[in-house]
This record gives sequence, structure tokens and C-alpha cells, in this order.
Amino acid sequence: MKLMATSNVLIVGLRGLGVEIAKNLCLAGVKTVAIYDPEPVTVQDLGTQFFLRQADIGKSRADAAVPRLAELNTYVPVRNLGGKPGERVPLDVVKNYQCVVLTDAPLDVQLEINDWTHANGVKFIAVSTHGLFASVFNDFGPKFTCVDPTGEQALSGMIVSVDKDKEGLVTCLDETRHGLEDGAFVTFAEVKGMTELNACEPRKITVKGPYTFTIGDTSGLSNYVSGGLFTQVKMPKVIEFKSLRESLKTPEYFMSDFGKWDRPATLHAGFQALSAFQTKNGRLPAPRSPKDAAEVVATAKSLAGEDELNEKVLEELAFQATGELSPVIAVVGGFVGQEALKAVSAKFHPMFQYMYFDSLESLPDVKPTEADCAPQGTRYDRQVAVFGKTFQDKVFNNRQFLVGSGAIGCEMLKNWSMMGLGSGPQGLIHVTDLDTIEKSNLNRQFLFRAKDLGNFKSDAAAAAVADMNPDLKGKIFPKQEAVGPDSENIYGDEFFAGIDGVTNALDNVKARLYMDQRCVLYAKPLLESGTLGTKGNTQVVVPYLTESYSSSQDPPEKQTPSCTLKSFPHVINHCIEWSREVFDLLFVKPVQSTNSYLSEPDYVESTIKAGGQNTEQLVQIREYLVKNKPISFDECIVWARFKFEYYYNNEIQQLLYNLPRDAVTNTGQPFWSPPKRCPSPLKFDPENAIHLGYIIAAANLHAYNYGLKGHSDVAIHKKISAGAQIPVFSPKEGLKTQVNDNDAPPENPPEIDEDVKTIAATLPPPSSIPGYRLNPVEFEKDDDTNHHIDFITAAANLRALNYDIEPANRHSTKQIAGKIIPAIATTTSLVTGLVCLELYKIIDGKKKLEDYNNGFVNLALPFFGFSDPIAAPKKKYGETEWSLWDRFTFTGNPTLQSIIDNFKEEHGLEIGMVSSGVSMLWSSWTNKKVSEERLKMPFRQLIESVSKKVVPPHQKNAVVEIMATDANDEDVEVPFLVVGLE
Repeated sequence: MKLMATSNVLIVGLRGLGVEIAKNLCLAGVKTVAIYDPEPVTVQDLGTQFFLRQADIGKSRADAAVPRLAELNTYVPVRNLGGKPGERVPLDVVKNYQCVVLTDAPLDVQLEINDWTHANGVKFIAVSTHGLFASVFNDFGPKFTCVDPTGEQALSGMIVSVDKDKEGLVTCLDETRHGLEDGAFVTFAEVKGMTELNACEPRKITVKGPYTFTIGDTSGLSNYVSGGLFTQVKMPKVIEFKSLRESLKTPEYFMSDFGKWDRPATLHAGFQALSAFQTKNGRLPAPRSPKDAAEVVATAKSLAGEDELNEKVLEELAFQATGELSPVIAVVGGFVGQEALKAVSAKFHPMFQYMYFDSLESLPDVKPTEADCAPQGTRYDRQVAVFGKTFQDKVFNNRQFLVGSGAIGCEMLKNWSMMGLGSGPQGLIHVTDLDTIEKSNLNRQFLFRAKDLGNFKSDAAAAAVADMNPDLKGKIFPKQEAVGPDSENIYGDEFFAGIDGVTNALDNVKARLYMDQRCVLYAKPLLESGTLGTKGNTQVVVPYLTESYSSSQDPPEKQTPSCTLKSFPHVINHCIEWSREVFDLLFVKPVQSTNSYLSEPDYVESTIKAGGQNTEQLVQIREYLVKNKPISFDECIVWARFKFEYYYNNEIQQLLYNLPRDAVTNTGQPFWSPPKRCPSPLKFDPENAIHLGYIIAAANLHAYNYGLKGHSDVAIHKKISAGAQIPVFSPKEGLKTQVNDNDAPPENPPEIDEDVKTIAATLPPPSSIPGYRLNPVEFEKDDDTNHHIDFITAAANLRALNYDIEPANRHSTKQIAGKIIPAIATTTSLVTGLVCLELYKIIDGKKKLEDYNNGFVNLALPFFGFSDPIAAPKKKYGETEWSLWDRFTFTGNPTLQSIIDNFKEEHGLEIGMVSSGVSMLWSSWTNKKVSEERLKMPFRQLIESVSKKVVPPHQKNAVVEIMATDANDEDVEVPFLVVGLE
């Protein structure tokens, strides 16, 4: 980050590709971005350059767009280097930058600039796109050092033995695999006996098994006794780049699609042939011109010599030479943005050295003619040059529903506006997002500015893209209602009948599964995507063709055992998770319980009836409302001091009383052996920054609960906390500690020896304090003034001190406690581009599985992986095959008897049970009288009778599931039913 924040990047060319890269670099936070593009804006530029407007036509591209780029990040100055139209970029311009990015530049310009950059230690990237094709070239110099090739967190783990011999076999704890690979480097800490390993120079390892690896000769070291941690050490990697002039002759290819092995060599010759055509003719080949294409193919073949080329691919490259597509630009602009960041930061492995990308599968099945691709003098000319006017009209009239307008949603809407999607007479875009814009959104959700803070994301995003493309005015409809069962009156039958497909831009699995379920019900295509730092994935769901999103899911996230969090943490993450739970236990849950007591008339009665743990709620309410209710901030400081003593001294003393340091297991082994760490109580020290930080944060949060004004005056906090009268703690007899989550919780004597009614009697009647409420703390990770992360950091690090664990910094704590999934602009841009390339295919109505791609990318490595979607699994009853997309449809609010009769007569199946939602409507073992009544009922009446709820007016159909048997009385699985209720 430090290197990146001191780096200056030059981008030459500010058409769609240049502005996409510049946008990503501004959001990432380099020191400065400089722009060189004096050429005048044309109407065609508006089709991909989202920071140009109709009024800018005729102005210099840089003059028009730089002020809008500068709004993205106030900490990144964007400089306009001027220049004269028609002039080549002067060599003097590139001399003050750490990285130079040339976009859509002729080959001779690329060679001239790279000759200088390669000789002078300046990183160089050349990138261009032509329709569905793209080329990227990297040259980071003859000796480029990459300090972190993968970006993955360094692995660490506990060890239980190290052999003293020539190989030095290290054995890890049985519980966890080490995860290392051959050639990795490790160092050690906390090793007893063989102490020479502690903080040793990194040792290269050889993997011997999932729990073992060797570290080389240890025969000269002391004898290993016990314990120890290994930590992976990231070692720098030196990469030797060749110049562009040399690479043209002996190229090194990076595979962007392992299913297209022949493409790089073909496109390497093809892009050179295009440049030669442009130099010779002063223009690029005309759209779909057979004559121009033949010249490009011939030139490419002469350049390749005896190498075999794919002439069909070369012909398409020539046909699309003047094309410019926002989705391809998003993919390549995201990729190159990350490569430029690698160049200036040395973090992550750069692409080496040529990447050629294409998405020819996105072309319509019926190829456009030369006449259909002819320019019309509009902003869409460069898209029409690829797809033709006939297909462009389909894009105009498509009707999409975008769910979410955060990071992915903003990029998606930008691409759609450039494509003209939904802007035709029958077209439209619905976008929904219930969130409002926060400050933290501004560094990755590029449609939003400081003026939008507090506004709904969907409103601001819709307005922003309608400004980018005025054709969308009156065609994009923002909503704030979240998708879910509660909004089916809005997103119901009529709504789904009025759209062609759904695109998810969501950040949670629950909403994704719900939208998947709705798309299956209404047989609508779904485009799904997600990002996690530099990683991204895309999935396309096509009715009657592919599986759905919910057909396969990731395994559940691994949970830390509760007894580990409560008593036996051994890594800092455990301490942070524990502190996040304590945050809720102190500032959220008891406050909510207190407010429930004050507002719900029968709260005490229902609590007494429930018994058990609910008794503890009454004790908490008494503490927060009677015993420890502060009337001044000084009392909040004292309260915080008591909590420090409870968690970091008393609880630890009790644990050590239950399980002394010399405790042994039932096999005679020391109880406190890895991974368990034996804790030590903490003695409060007001001069210790971590101790005092806890007091300040806890006191302020407690004050917030009661509406008291807090402060962070260090002297006052020191004085009051040091003077607090803390009673001496004596461990309690008879308490037991749960050692393993699989064990039954110990039956400890109750801590509360009062009768529940006695506790309730001590509470003030709510009527005596009408309207009084406490303020529960709503956890917010992004406000650095609210003490939330301060408390969790201090609480976690105090616990780490208890257990002799390395403390965490505030940033790490924030990521773990806030469960932050980092979103970065480059990955988001690339992933949305891939989604839109699939959207072209859906609009075309492609019917073959192999026409579509699911994608996975990791920009850190870098890696691209594409695969055909998985086909919808086939099931069978009798001779009938069906998939998740099939259903039985009944109209006219039929009776249940008529449906049962239909299955018997038409399908030879006996229905044994019928259910809808959570209601079992009928079964073969239902009481005879009740059964006869229900069989005669029309379906709407049946649902209302059983569920005791009125079917809402907007619900026109019911989704029904049945259990059925065949003629052999064997259970058979059948599709769901859709039963009309009108």
C-alpha cells in the first residue's frame, strides 16, 4: 500500500478502455493518475466512455472526462497532460511515471514507448480491444521483484514434534492440516527445547503428508521438548520480463481460457495484422467487410510463417475491428487496472507477458450482415459494428430486474447504460436496494458521490446512469423494497410477467437462494456473481437448460467450537470472535431485554412461564435498570473497571481453579498441552494502553446505552479506574468447565439463588417510568469515533494477553469482527463484464449448454477458469423425464379432489399427501370427515381453511408439493404443482 500511495501512473488514451482503467486506479488509491488524450470526443465515444456527455462532443476527451474522474477519490489527483489532436504521444510525457498504460495505441507507438520504458525501469502495459477481442501486454522490466505472489494469508499452525536428524521432520497437531506446498518457507516460535528454531531464518520445506513436512538438517540443534508454532514466510520472486520488440518474436502467453488453446498464437498474428492494416490504410477494417477481412487474414498468415492459424477467428477479428463493447472493456479494464497496481506495489503475481481474450460465443447465432453493421451516426455504432442493428434492437427492448445496487450493481448499471439495455420502446430496468449510501461505499461503488450520502442506493444509481445515457430516462425504475416473502405483493406474478430476466448483485446467500427460487417458479433466466477480494465468480442459470443456483452450494462456514471461544483460545481470531460476542452481551442483548420489559405488558409472566435461562434475563434487567444504572459518566467508568476484573481476572482464576496448571487428562497427559494454552489472570494497570483503552471504550458504550454524554479524557479515566474499589475474588467450589463441544454441558449449581418471582418483584413497574428506554448499540464497523472497534480490539487483545497470544492491530480486528468481505473495484469491474457477456447470449436465446460459461477468476495469481454450466439434473417417474424447471399447472381454482383424480387418470399416480408452504393441506391418513370436507373445497378456500390465514389479493397461484406412489405402490418423486387460485 505504501508503494502504491507514492506511485504516479500515466494512461494514454481515454476512450472507454482508458477511462475504465483510470476509474479503477483512482478508486484503488495510487498517488496520482495522469491522462494523455487530446483527441476530440465523437458521438461514438459515448457508447463506452461513461464520463462523456452529448455536450462534450468536439472537446478534447481528456478535458471533458478528467474533472469527472477527479471526483472519484479526493485523495488521488487526476492530471490532464494536454497535447494537440493528431499528434503522437511525445516520449517526454512518459518520463515522470512509475507505470505507463497505453490503450488502443498503434503497434509502432507501443514499440517506441516500450523501448524507452524497458531501458529506464518504467513499468509498461499495452492494451487494446476490438469488439469481442482483447490484447494485453506487460513489461515490468528485466528484474521485477514480486513480494507476495498470491496475496493469500500466511499459513500457521501448532506443531507437536521436530525430529533431530538430517531431514528434520515436523509433525503438526492432528486436528488441522498444515496446508503448505513444496517449496514454501516457514519460521517458528514458542518451541521448547529446540529453541534455535524460534525466529530462525526462513527454512524451505518439503511436504511429506497433510500433517508433516521436513525443514532440513536439525541434527546440530538442541533436543525438541514440546510446543511450537510454524508460520509461513512469503518469499519474494524475481521475474524477468522481455521487451515488446523481443516478445513479438518469442511471445510468452498467459491462457485466459484453457478451452481455446489455439487462440493466443492466432490472435498474436491477428492483432499485428490489424495494426499493419491501420498503418497502411489510415483506418481499421470496415464492419463485416469481406475484402478488408481477407487482407487482414493474408497479412496474419504471412507474419505467422509456417504456424497454423484459425482463419475463422482472424476473419471475425477483422469484422469486429471497429467495435467497442462495454462488457469487454469492463473485463479487460478490471484486469489491467489490477496489473497496473501490481506494477507499482509489487503485490500479487503479474501476468506474463501476453494475454489474448475473446468471447466469440457471445455473437448471435444468426450472424449480422455487412449492411446490418453499417454505422448509423449514434452512440451505439461500435456495438452495432459487432452485433448488427437487428440484435441491438433486442438489447434496447430487453427488460431486466437488477437485485442490489452496491459495488456489483453500480458496475452492472454502468455497463447496461452503455449497452443501451432497456432503453427501447418495450425495454426497462428495475433496480432494488433497501440500503442507503454510507461513506465507506464511496471507494468501491463508483456511481455515488459525497452529495449522495444518506440517499437510497437505488435512487442515486438510477439517476447516475440515466445521466450517462439519457435514453434510459423514464426507463429505469428504482425501488427500496427488499426481495423476500414480505414483498411478494410487489414482486409477484404481474411483476415477473413483465421482465425477461433477473441479475443478482447481492451480498448474502439467503437473498440469492430466494431469488433463485423465484426464477425457477417463473422460469426466468438468472445471472449470478460474487467477489471476494481479488477472486470472483459468475454463474448463468437458464430455464430448462442448466441447474439453478441452489442446486449446489458451498459447504457451511467452519465454526469455532464454543468451548474454544469460552475457555481455550489459541489464536487471535478466537479472541476477536469472543470479544464480538461480549460486545453483544454487554451493550446489545440486555438492553433489548430491558426495553422489552418496559414495553411488553406480559413480559414478566411469559418469562416466568418459560423458566430456565430466561430467569437470567430478569437478573440482567435488574442490573441494567436498578443495581448498576448509572446517573453519571464517572459511574460508567467504574462499571467498565468491574467488567475488566470479571473477564480478565476472576474468570481466569476460576478456570485455573477448575483446571490447574498441573492438571492431567484421564490418560495421564498434561491437560494444558497444545493446542490449549494455559492462561494467566491480568492485574489492572491504568498506565497500560490496552487496559485503559478497554476502560475508555466500554465506559463510553455503557454511557450510550443510558443516553449519558461520554468522553475520552485519559487523565480522568486513569484516576477513576485506578480508584475503583474492587472486591477480592475467591474461586467457587463445585463449578466445572466444559472441555469439549461434544460433551454435555456440566450441571453447575445455579449462580442465582433467588426465586424468579422475588427477582421480578425488585424491578420497577414500567408504569412508574413511562416512555423510558435504553439505547441498544447497533454495531457499526466503519465509524471510527463510536468506540465499537476500539472496544472489540481492546477486549480481544486483553484476552490475548491472558493466553499469551500475539495481539492484533485495529485493522485486522475490524476485518474479522465486522466479517468484512473486501470488495475491490478491479475484480468487481471484471466480474460484471463477464456477466454482461453472458447476458448477450441470453438475449439471443441460445439453447445449447456449451454456448454459456460459468467463470472463476483470481486477479492475484492471475487465473481465469471457464466451464460449461451444469445441466439441470433429470429425474423420472414412469416413462416421464423431468427436471427442476418442470411443473404441473392447474387453473381455475380447482378442488383438491379434481387434482387427485387428474393424477390418477392422466399419470397413474396415487397422491398420499398435499402441502403448500408450511401447511399440510391433506393426507391419506387424515380423519375421514375432515378429508371429505377438504377434498371438496376449491383450492383457495382449502388453503385459507387449513392455514387460518386469508390468501392475499396479489397471490394468483399457489405452489404445491405432493407425495405420490405409482401402480406398484412405490414412492415416486414428481415436480411441484402451480395451482391457480382464481
